[in-house]
Amino acid sequence: MSVQIQKENGLAWIVLDKPGDKVNILDKELIEGFSRLLDELQTDQESKAVVFISGKDENFIAGADISMFDTFSTKEEFAEFIKKGTDLLDRIESFPKPVIAAINGSCMGGGLELALACHYRIFTDDASTKCALPEVRLGLLPGAGGTQRLPKTVGLPNALDMMLTGKTIYPRQAKRMGLADLVTHRFGLRQAAEWAAAELASGRFNRKPLKGMARLLTHTPLRALAFKEARKTVLKQTKGNYPAPLKIIESAAAGLRLSRSKGFETERNLFTGLAFTPESASLRSLFFGMQAVKKNPSSVKAEPVERIGMIGAGLMGSGIADVTAAGGIRVVLKDRDEESAFKGAGLIKKEAEKKVSKRILSRFQADAFLARIFPTGKATDLAGIPLVIEAVFEDLQLKHRIIREIEAVSPDVIFASNTSSLPISDIAKGAKKPENVIGMHYFSPVQKMPLLEIIVTEQTSDRALSLAYEIGLKQGKTIIVVKDGPGFYTTRILAPFINEALLLLEEGAAIEDIEKSLTGFGFPVGPIALIDEVGIDVAAHVGEVLSPMFKARGANPSTAATKIYGEGILGRKGGKGFYSYPAEGSGKKKKKTTNTDIYQFFGGSARKKIASEEIRDRMALIMVNEALLCLEEGILSSPRDGDLGAVLGLGFPPFLGGPFHWIDQFGAGKISDMLGNLKQKHGPRFKAANILAEYAKDGKKFRS
Repeated sequence: MSVQIQKENGLAWIVLDKPGDKVNILDKELIEGFSRLLDELQTDQESKAVVFISGKDENFIAGADISMFDTFSTKEEFAEFIKKGTDLLDRIESFPKPVIAAINGSCMGGGLELALACHYRIFTDDASTKCALPEVRLGLLPGAGGTQRLPKTVGLPNALDMMLTGKTIYPRQAKRMGLADLVTHRFGLRQAAEWAAAELASGRFNRKPLKGMARLLTHTPLRALAFKEARKTVLKQTKGNYPAPLKIIESAAAGLRLSRSKGFETERNLFTGLAFTPESASLRSLFFGMQAVKKNPSSVKAEPVERIGMIGAGLMGSGIADVTAAGGIRVVLKDRDEESAFKGAGLIKKEAEKKVSKRILSRFQADAFLARIFPTGKATDLAGIPLVIEAVFEDLQLKHRIIREIEAVSPDVIFASNTSSLPISDIAKGAKKPENVIGMHYFSPVQKMPLLEIIVTEQTSDRALSLAYEIGLKQGKTIIVVKDGPGFYTTRILAPFINEALLLLEEGAAIEDIEKSLTGFGFPVGPIALIDEVGIDVAAHVGEVLSPMFKARGANPSTAATKIYGEGILGRKGGKGFYSYPAEGSGKKKKKTTNTDIYQFFGGSARKKIASEEIRDRMALIMVNEALLCLEEGILSSPRDGDLGAVLGLGFPPFLGGPFHWIDQFGAGKISDMLGNLKQKHGPRFKAANILAEYAKDGKKFRS
């Protein structure tokens, strides 16, 4: 049973504990279980109050069972099911006895909507406790009363911020905004619920009404300003590619302007419509993919790891150390000397202090986190460590020297390289035990980017894969495993994408036109800004590494990045690249501006108009085709991993679901024809992968 009832001291404890799962999810069984128990408790004279509490250690309710959505064939059938759920929460809200949500651990989506229907909400201050309404990330809106109850609970500005971003809210933030009525220690949760029940039963508890601007922007005509600004921001950020945010605004507006029943009806209708859009189908496909890779695929059971080593304490190295320590693992952070190592540790401390100031972490939690990081300049401090990750310069000889240094103090160490382009098999040549060498390719900034690309060679052992994967899971990463090769997967499909942008500049395209075409298509940043962000030196290095492979296929890679780097122009980190960046601490915040001097490397300042559609098609399709080649050659083990890598690592438009999901939706035949036209016009770099014609001919799908 997912729901059990315990009665004691006049309280009915509804315990949520889905058997065999780490988390509770709102599914048909849970909803039906709630309904039966409420029938029983409504007439029960002994129970004076009801408390929802979880039997899981770090989870209240993780949200609704999204996989249920695909079991409904019609909108009408789906809407009927949604109404059962909203009717249940209505019943909780109007229940004649006090109903309390006692929340420890994650409370997401439908779980938070259930809590909003309760009369009182208690959050623990445990590090695992957090809440969110992340439905927008699935192309949906909070469809169980969230758009109706949240604005009235925390005020319209806070509610729109939560619903339009899916952002995570922590206990102290929740208390400040009125989402939590009480915050307590996890071991005092039951006692707090008993106290709250007594307060509610006696009538002593009165929730404070919204005040100030929160009240004005929620309960007066001034809310029109909030809705207007929200729509303006949404359209600017989404370019109209995502229908859900605008529907969230529409639903929230209905809840504040119309009758209660009309508001809920509007929400239900909008939710049903969104569930059947291609955008939501794409985003749900990504979600299922992310869920599927949460299990370690190695045949060898991962050994327990209490600490790892991190070589390199720069931005990447300190970022990797940060997420590792956040996952509960101690990190020996080594750099060339102690001073450099402590500088890297200082970057981590700075981020932790920000979280303390925002009350995301308590002082105690921050101190415990920082205590897990040990900066050092001595290789001997890595003795006995099972896994070491390096994030140093892309210099093969340097990496070989580090391997020898680490193997000398820890002979059986798994050595993981964060290289973005050097073949792992080449790095492994410097090891006594090449089977212990693996790639762990992180993305910058490490704390925010969700992807980890693990690269295995023909020699990589199952133990190495198992250990690397387990560490990645502890770091909270979504992991794809790919085979070794030039650029692996993500760098390999990024290289022709960047190259095409440089070729367009050589043909006379303007920087602004290239950027607008790709952000309009759905990329979060344009390719030119991306070159500046990763560094022109890195782009030049990657181009040189991958150039032989592309030349062998008849392509003609641009050499512009190498020439620009040769002039000492580095991109954002150097203050100037394709854009000029204001100096830090220069007072008033200024925006970056296009560096028109860069055109000297592309034939001069005269620019010509190239159609936005041509720019978009050339750049998007060359990346998609490279993804197909990676699948064809066995670099990728599945289209699912290809979609996750492109979206989570490179920003391929999420609403399209990734290269392979997009081909399925758009049609393999159409993609093949478009590539054929581009090949005829621009040459062999657009020659379609053989696998595409195969799928087009047989009408097959890459993603089921």
